[in-house]
Amino acid sequence: MSDKLKIIIADDHPLLRQGLVFILNKNEDFKIVGQAADGQEALDLIRELKPDIAILDVQMPKLDGFDVAKIVLREKHTTKIIFLTMFKDPELIKKVVELGIKGFVLKENAINDIVNCIESVAGDKFFISPQVSDILFKQKDKKKKQEDDILTPSEQKIVNLIAHGKGSKEIAEELFVSIKTIENHRSNICKKLGITGNSALLKYALKNISAG
Repeated sequence: MSDKLKIIIADDHPLLRQGLVFILNKNEDFKIVGQAADGQEALDLIRELKPDIAILDVQMPKLDGFDVAKIVLREKHTTKIIFLTMFKDPELIKKVVELGIKGFVLKENAINDIVNCIESVAGDKFFISPQVSDILFKQKDKKKKQEDDILTPSEQKIVNLIAHGKGSKEIAEELFVSIKTIENHRSNICKKLGITGNSALLKYALKNISAG
């Protein structure tokens, strides 16, 4: 990166903030420009400093992470949001994806996952802590078999890789095909499932793909 990514961290637990600051300050591509202990303070920092990335605790005083994210999106700020949480509730993850947030990190794994998450989100890719993905894959959906029957084995494999947060380039490399081939597959999958929108396929994958 030619310019450092400007980052703010908002969490009402000082020790977690300090731990994240310590880790991120080791990366020469990152610059911590602000810290907040509640959602209102985080929103004020986003409006004032216009950071590239805002790392927000889902549960905070005054405004929670969802409240802040909704305002940021409504006001059309360019800041990209990463959520921190201690909760592994699949429904919460789906709400995050529906909102258009591309980063979701469990607090228990934040020290290990946060750098990868920032780099992914800065590159406009999704990142979800692996433990959360495992939980989502273990969920059984009643419509899964019916919808699986619509897709070819290759298409099902691509959907599984998308649910793991892989982009078209990564999927192409893993399957030894061209990016254009993967993009064509994605388009066909969406047509078969009757879904549209930039994040529609990821939302489908997170909701319907399970282990086994």
